[in-house]
Amino acid sequence: MKAFLDRTDRGASGPSCTTVPRVDAALADRLAIRDVVETWANARDSADWEAFRACWHEDGYMMATWFQGPKEDFIRVSQEGRAKGVNILHYTGGVRITLAPPSVTPPRAIAQTRMTIMQRGPVDGVLCDVACTGRFYDFFEKRGVRGVVPPEPAQRGVRGVVPPEPAEQRDSRWGIVLRQPIYEKDRLDPVDPAASLTLDPELLARFPEGYRYLAYLQVQAGYPVKPDMPGLTGPDLERLYQRGAAWLAGQPVAP
Repeated sequence: MKAFLDRTDRGASGPSCTTVPRVDAALADRLAIRDVVETWANARDSADWEAFRACWHEDGYMMATWFQGPKEDFIRVSQEGRAKGVNILHYTGGVRITLAPPSVTPPRAIAQTRMTIMQRGPVDGVLCDVACTGRFYDFFEKRGVRGVVPPEPAQRGVRGVVPPEPAEQRDSRWGIVLRQPIYEKDRLDPVDPAASLTLDPELLARFPEGYRYLAYLQVQAGYPVKPDMPGLTGPDLERLYQRGAAWLAGQPVAP
């Protein structure tokens, strides 16, 4: 019995399964940024527009094949498209986050997220699915928000509990300032495998290899498609990387 009590006493002195590990500031920032990235796709595809709006800062700007403009206009045209039956879904994968040096204020980051855009629509009268794979390249900034977060009472004597941050640090959030997707490759498939489809080679050739089938479908849906978005390689991609480096160095970056 004594040996059992000794073992349980020793066990009680160590961390329990409910202990909260300490999270440093950099890890907390990375987790917050990833949460925004994942919320963006889920909220947009489920038409949760308030949650979607909260992913952006007020001056947020969206670049896409079929739309380029402020986030409020992007929300509006997304709502209008959904009401007309436009069917676009987003799947996200791994996220690579690069935080700016601590000397850059307010804090900034670049998030690159593996993604696939799935759009369904008619192509020359045949219902088709397009899958376009690439990366979301996001310019993030951490900014203060209105209101004051009341300080939480300190918790003493509990192992693993992190002391609360000062209110001025907690009263801020990470948000997207600019999203520029990178379109790496795509394909188009009839929903009915037995359907026959012949595409216009001249229309396909107007767009880069990374999103030409997506553009083909979107043009037929009535959208003006931007013909020079970044792809797997090339000068447009290199210019985007240069803008990302400038952003992390604290320089202003226009859409």
